[in-house]
Amino acid sequence: MTSTTRSPFRRAALAAVTVSAALLLTACGGDGESASAGSSASAAASGGAHNAQDVTFAQGMIPHHRQALEMAGLAADRASSAQVKDLAARIEKAQDPEIEKMSGWLKAWGEDVPEEGASADDSMPGMDHSGSGGMAGMMDDAGMKTLEKASGAAFDTAFLTLMVEHHEGAVAMAGTERDKGRYQAAKDTAGDIVTGQTAEIAEMKGLLAGKS
Repeated sequence: MTSTTRSPFRRAALAAVTVSAALLLTACGGDGESASAGSSASAAASGGAHNAQDVTFAQGMIPHHRQALEMAGLAADRASSAQVKDLAARIEKAQDPEIEKMSGWLKAWGEDVPEEGASADDSMPGMDHSGSGGMAGMMDDAGMKTLEKASGAAFDTAFLTLMVEHHEGAVAMAGTERDKGRYQAAKDTAGDIVTGQTAEIAEMKGLLAGKS
């Protein structure tokens, strides 16, 4: 067969390959667009259905937890009771991951994550507040300084007394979230806080009773 005869077949084959490649690229492009759309929808859904109470809960509980961690961090060097040191370690282990989790929710929802070092006297909208005007159970700067200066048995008593009040505030906040929140993960976390911190309140009150 001459080259002249083969040429039309070659052209036809080349055209078929070109069309097939174009169709393949179009299909891939369509799949990519669908995957991208699906990914965006998935990302949008990752925040889940939530309401203003869920946002308030996360924005309030993050600084509340941070102060509890700050208080617990003092126990290693200042507490004299092994039971107080153990309790403080458990508080750190439980609450630090919850801060990360709640921060993730707020970012997914496009909401502000409370800054590190926010004043304990700062109030969050919609929260129950103590008589001093701060968030429920939160210590003011003076209370924290008093705890920082204490040591030994005096620290143990001050820590337990203040942490009971701090936990009671957290339980109240979490109870509101369970009743009025919409985002299920937040409601579940609130339930964990109520259960865990209520048990710790009973434990701390028992330790205080033993010191009286």
